[in-house]
Amino acid sequence: MGRVVLVTGVARQLGGRFVRRVLREPDVDRVIGVDAALPEHDLGGAEFVQTDIRQPTIGKVLAQYGVDTVVHMDVNGTPLGSRGSRTTVKETNVIGTMQLLGACQKAPTVARFVVKSSTSVYGSASRDPAVFGETTPVKSLPSGGFAKDVVEVEGYVRGFARRRPDVAVCVLRFAHVLGPCTDSPLAEYFALPVLPTIVGFDPRLQFVHEDDAIEVLRLTAGQPRRSTPHSGTFNIAGDGVLLLSQAARRLGRPTLPLFSPSVTWIGSVLRAVGITDFSPEQIRLLTHGRVVDTTQMRETLGFWPTYSTAGAFMDYARSRGAGLLPPEALARTVDRIAAALPGAGQN
Repeated sequence: MGRVVLVTGVARQLGGRFVRRVLREPDVDRVIGVDAALPEHDLGGAEFVQTDIRQPTIGKVLAQYGVDTVVHMDVNGTPLGSRGSRTTVKETNVIGTMQLLGACQKAPTVARFVVKSSTSVYGSASRDPAVFGETTPVKSLPSGGFAKDVVEVEGYVRGFARRRPDVAVCVLRFAHVLGPCTDSPLAEYFALPVLPTIVGFDPRLQFVHEDDAIEVLRLTAGQPRRSTPHSGTFNIAGDGVLLLSQAARRLGRPTLPLFSPSVTWIGSVLRAVGITDFSPEQIRLLTHGRVVDTTQMRETLGFWPTYSTAGAFMDYARSRGAGLLPPEALARTVDRIAAALPGAGQN
């Protein structure tokens, strides 16, 4: 009998891609995909179970299939498509994770738990260190949005690891995942025809390509080699950094520097152009940036990303097409932003 892998969040593109990839592993017998929404993409030979991880029924699924490996990918910053709300997303992230961990605690067959976390746990602030390691103390914990969700999720995962020391637990803190299929607030931001920025700041950013995200999830969900323990917390990011100004130039998009540091003010700009889930924490990222150390990813996990930060960004940029708009369309967009925020200037 091969392994039985349960994957949450399979209605999203990244979850669906991971399911199709892990199905090809020679030691995997069955893959169970779980989501509250029906996937619009093919899951290959995986068995789909439509259930909400916020409900106790997830425990019955673990027991019914004798699951030994759980890959928790249903931790996200935005609703799926046009469905749901920020409240629903938070409940799925936090309450859903609690319910899933409670079910795993009671399931004697579960031997490995992998969670897709985020470097958002470190927050973004002016007094942050230049580079965050996995054990770097955080000076200011995120106060809201997806970043706060992730802090809570990781707290519950640590509690589960203490209660079930027999389970190998791996937390992957991903930098922002980018690629042709990316669905995230930052991807939506970069898709804007004009990028609002903060006057006086040019933050350093890191990215990981969605192909590399799939591969490191596959690696950590697999049976570890004797020399490669797949337990613990790991930062996952491509080599190097990009300044926000460099990203804008590579996209071929003009920037719109804003003179006020007000989070509320900037948030109204983004809502005016269609981004409704851009939280204050994400705006702080575009002010102060964030860079993480990936030494443990390489030396302990033995994982070397195929794409650098710049390479991941360029592949995303190519998938979005040309950045420059016709003059009249660009003018209309700038007028919408200016109407929402008087006093904005354009470079």
